[in-house]
Amino acid sequence: MAPRAPDFGEIRGLRVGQAETPDGRSGVTAILFDTAVPAVVDVRGGASATYDTASLSLDATFGRRWAIFFSGGSLYGLDAARGVRTRILETGGGHRTFRNPNLVVPISGAALFDLPVRAAAVPDYLPLGYEAARRADRGPVAIGRVGAGAGATVGKYLGRARAMRGGVGAATDEVRGNGTVGVLVAVNAVGAVRDPGTGRWVAGATDRRGHVVPPPLGSLGRDRVAGTTLGLAVTDLTVDRPALARIAAMVHTGIASAISPFHSATDGDVIFAVSTEGRRGARREARPGERADRLGARAAALAVRAVLSAVRASGAER
Repeated sequence: MAPRAPDFGEIRGLRVGQAETPDGRSGVTAILFDTAVPAVVDVRGGASATYDTASLSLDATFGRRWAIFFSGGSLYGLDAARGVRTRILETGGGHRTFRNPNLVVPISGAALFDLPVRAAAVPDYLPLGYEAARRADRGPVAIGRVGAGAGATVGKYLGRARAMRGGVGAATDEVRGNGTVGVLVAVNAVGAVRDPGTGRWVAGATDRRGHVVPPPLGSLGRDRVAGTTLGLAVTDLTVDRPALARIAAMVHTGIASAISPFHSATDGDVIFAVSTEGRRGARREARPGERADRLGARAAALAVRAVLSAVRASGAER
């Protein structure tokens, strides 16, 4: 019997928690780290909603984070940051800087667009962020219509009424060097999802019979649409931030092979990459960048699996 692949929540040095609104139409997914860890971000969508990502550039001074969060709610969802930070402080996290006695808790995040079509009260994402962080543990991560993916849809190129369900997905695997790499995504794409292994359209806009209509070449339709795929690539091997930037770029490429179109003007596509530093690199690199390439290629493949798991767990596949 083949060994069981590890779950994303079993990666050394992190915990994952998720919370949803009472009506189940939106939510927050929070990934908490045991300490502040090196992180980068790669933003390629034309309509991103992000929280404290500028300081994750490679030339920034403080590129470590205690948590990464994903939320629904577009810009409103970024209020989840305060709830996540409050919970981390309650449990002893945070660190001092500039010889100041106050603890600071650097975190970053991004939101997807799941606001209702008609005017309605917008949820308060601060308590949702707190609750997601409070629930964070090291057990298996729930996927599908949970957390930030609770109100997600895919295939909005023919209008939201013909879109299918999106959601949260994850995939993880062991890597050479006694380490682990995993990818967690929240899929709320304008485009459709295709299985690169079979070429089959898995989820997207539907016709009257409920079959997926492939996205029109060179067009997203006339309707105003908005969507986002958020992702986090994590390894517990110790790698530096330039290597993490390469991994994030390769994850974007992997997802682009599964979602079409991707990185559009109305997408908020964002990929974070993090090393929990739970394990030391077990072997020297055969050439410069060899470890980043190896981890990035594995993460790109896992990103495809994570996207497919998100829509399949949400019941979108036809």
